[in-house]
Amino acid sequence: MRKRILVTGGAGFLGSHLSNRLLGDGHQVICLDNFYTGQKRNIRRLMDNPRYEFIRHDVVEPIRLEVDEIYNLACPASPVHYQNNPVATTKTSVMGALNMLGLAKRLNIKIMQASTSEVYGDPQEHPQVESYWGHVNPFGIRSCYDVGKRCAEALFFDYRRQHQLNIKIARIFNTFGPNMHPNDGRVVSNFIVQALLGKDITIYGDGTQTRSFCYVDDLIRGFIALMATDHDVTGPINIGNPHEFTIAELAQQVLDLTGSKSEIIYHPLPGDDPKRRCPDIGLAKKVLQWQPEVTLKQGLEKTIRYFDDLLREDDGYVGQMIST
Repeated sequence: MRKRILVTGGAGFLGSHLSNRLLGDGHQVICLDNFYTGQKRNIRRLMDNPRYEFIRHDVVEPIRLEVDEIYNLACPASPVHYQNNPVATTKTSVMGALNMLGLAKRLNIKIMQASTSEVYGDPQEHPQVESYWGHVNPFGIRSCYDVGKRCAEALFFDYRRQHQLNIKIARIFNTFGPNMHPNDGRVVSNFIVQALLGKDITIYGDGTQTRSFCYVDDLIRGFIALMATDHDVTGPINIGNPHEFTIAELAQQVLDLTGSKSEIIYHPLPGDDPKRRCPDIGLAKKVLQWQPEVTLKQGLEKTIRYFDDLLREDDGYVGQMIST
């Protein structure tokens, strides 16, 4: 059945991929974005689709729409962006969630919250299972995002308990792929852009800290599977790749795949940066019949091609992004 689906943050990295998938499945998509971190280039090809509609709007402000489902993805997700204006980040997480929950309540529709592995903080349990409450600094430089997302989860469950709203919560672990912002400060985009430009590869810390990297197509499949579940399935459900790599291993893979002669340099680790991050996806396998299919190498090859094409553009776009 064709649905009219709202995607907040729809011009961002994940939102643009989700919108493309939903359009491919035959649905109508309304994209809501204020372009704080979203990019027009991410949705340029979607704009010609008659089933796609873009509205420039900040989720901090209420909006009245008629839709059948909501994916709430609006929020800067990289430390560079969410720490640039931490008050706005918290407002987006909390007030944005309240506005979208209010809309879902009025329409009595299903709503999914894009939460994050950051709710686990610098975890003391490994790998992270959904029942783990986390180890989060409530007033550190990352708390605007970590605590903001935790508050959004609490609001979603309060709306379910108080209003019987059909909610879904996905906890996203490190995800990468085309449409990433070239200056978002995330490790995959940083390493690829630095390698392609022949600049030093910057590792923060000694490189032994670990992450798991999920290719964006796999993540979007997880979103679709979660949204398709019945009322009893709420989450939170971890969506990520359980294969763990050190940051140093990632840097070496990027160097090998790009053929770059860049040198690796080391800088101090930022405050509250987690030492290990890896999901337990047992619940996703059981409830969603989902697990990632794209290997790190396969995903990196596709992402490197994307950034290589981006860097070859002659409009100065990427150079301006990276220099600011």
